[in-house]
Amino acid sequence: MPPFEVIPAIDLLGGACVRLAQGRYQEATVYDDDPGAVARRFAAHPIRRLHVVDLDAAKTGRRTNATAIADVVRAAVGIPVQLGGGIRSASDVAAALALGVDRVVIGTAALRDPPLVLEAARRHPGRIVVGIDARAGRVAVRGWLETSDARAVDVARRFEDAGVAAIVYTDIERDGMLSGPNLQATAELGEGVAIPVIASGGVRSVEDVRNLAAIAERGVAGVIVGRALYTGAVDLARALEAGAPQSRP
Repeated sequence: MPPFEVIPAIDLLGGACVRLAQGRYQEATVYDDDPGAVARRFAAHPIRRLHVVDLDAAKTGRRTNATAIADVVRAAVGIPVQLGGGIRSASDVAAALALGVDRVVIGTAALRDPPLVLEAARRHPGRIVVGIDARAGRVAVRGWLETSDARAVDVARRFEDAGVAAIVYTDIERDGMLSGPNLQATAELGEGVAIPVIASGGVRSVEDVRNLAAIAERGVAGVIVGRALYTGAVDLARALEAGAPQSRP
């Protein structure tokens, strides 16, 4: 089983590092206007990956944060960066990879245009991630502004043999709320597909990281931590220790 990953998140809105509450753009909190500096702080720790979300692109489809993304990639000093938000075409995938990111997260298009994911995974093996954002178990799209009737596990199973690197599963009702991750839903998705699942949304403490690492054998490969790192509720060094194999029950 590969090492459990604790992945810091950088969400970009208007070139700044922000966090939303349950995906509501009107409730954005700006934490730093220099995303590159944030990336350098995270990169000072032995992290395996950074997770970046372009919130503007997720909402509008326009990549207005390209400069900030490139700054993050440079500041990460060789640490792989995965980028999500607004990836809806083959040209979007190519443009994102051209910014220097290691992996691209396809969300809305995974539901609306599955062939795009299949073709992207074929062209870029190991560099495509499917982002599944769910509200009450149903997949949300277009920057979480719309909720579909599709179940998260059913969408995930469409890509079982596609060769995607991972699934990032976000529980929208927990995201940015510091209410704790949805362990049951995450574990059920991990068990429902052979693709590694990365949990996202709601982490509020080092104990939450430890609890997710404890279900790694159920297909949960890592956790993305956002707001809790910015508020100080979670110390990144301690979170990395909590996700290490020796700290698991």
